[in-house]
Amino acid sequence: MTATRPVVLSGIQPSGRLTLGNYLGAIKNWVPLSATHDCYYMLVDLHAITVRQEPAVLRDRCLEFIALYIACGLDPARNVLFVQSHVAAHARLAWVLNCYTQMGELNRMTQFKDKSAKNVDNINAGLFDYPVLMAADILLYDATGVPVGDDQKQHLELTRDVAIRFNNAHGSKQAPVFVVPEPMIPPVGARIMGLQEPTAKMSKSGFAETDAIYLLDPPDSITRKVKRAVTDLGTEVRFDLKEKPGVSNLMSILSATTGESFDSIVERFNGQGYGKLKAAVADAVVECLKPVQAHYAELRADEAGLIAVLRDGARRASTVADATLQRVHAALGFIPE
Repeated sequence: MTATRPVVLSGIQPSGRLTLGNYLGAIKNWVPLSATHDCYYMLVDLHAITVRQEPAVLRDRCLEFIALYIACGLDPARNVLFVQSHVAAHARLAWVLNCYTQMGELNRMTQFKDKSAKNVDNINAGLFDYPVLMAADILLYDATGVPVGDDQKQHLELTRDVAIRFNNAHGSKQAPVFVVPEPMIPPVGARIMGLQEPTAKMSKSGFAETDAIYLLDPPDSITRKVKRAVTDLGTEVRFDLKEKPGVSNLMSILSATTGESFDSIVERFNGQGYGKLKAAVADAVVECLKPVQAHYAELRADEAGLIAVLRDGARRASTVADATLQRVHAALGFIPE
């Protein structure tokens, strides 16, 4: 463990389409971290296949997502951008960690229960074991911080428990095998909710087309979706997650895209009704995504360049991940390769 700066790692499944929620709640918050941290951002394609994927679509999504990562501000020169399956240590460490994870712990994972209910015809072992692979993802890079939303906190807690268990068995306080990561939950924009279901997170794999704003949506589509967004009874614009989740979500989007405070938004739209608020939100989102979409179009046209970025990222990631794996193997008594 020789990192001179704190390490941050996160990833997104290359399934569905990246949403405004992914950008405002995750990617936008990652961008400034490279100034103070060593940052690893990956496309978790191994996680994605817990649900059946069309191979050609999965490949295209990986290229689309990496282009969007860069278009949203993640400079490949300052961040390690890679595909999970390109770094063999992820799968290899996951097997080791399986042997230090209890069945009862995995049984308590609420995401497994939720995803099983949605995929009753394909409740596979990978879906059950998903959190162990996620633990391997994190622990390979000595990540000190992991940007997660509330829905992933349980998985991170399991990662911490497994790391501590392994350290207690094979390490010492002076020389632990794994760094025990801490959650990094952005205070603003961490939970952009659905336009039609404002009590549920905006999903990139949701079934309702009008529930999410996708990063590549054209301006007229964005405007149409925002105008159809669910609001609440009455006409008062105020932030109240319990009583006014729809309006609160629109305020969150406006604040995250413009930097305007909730108090300022309330003052500006006092007595104006929801129509004016929705129009302002739509305009703000269109302006926010305009440079992202323009940069994306340039990047996606150079497929060879994107593949080169992924190969370079895999090489850089493997250097760190392989060193961690060898440290784990040594702690277990495996013969060195």
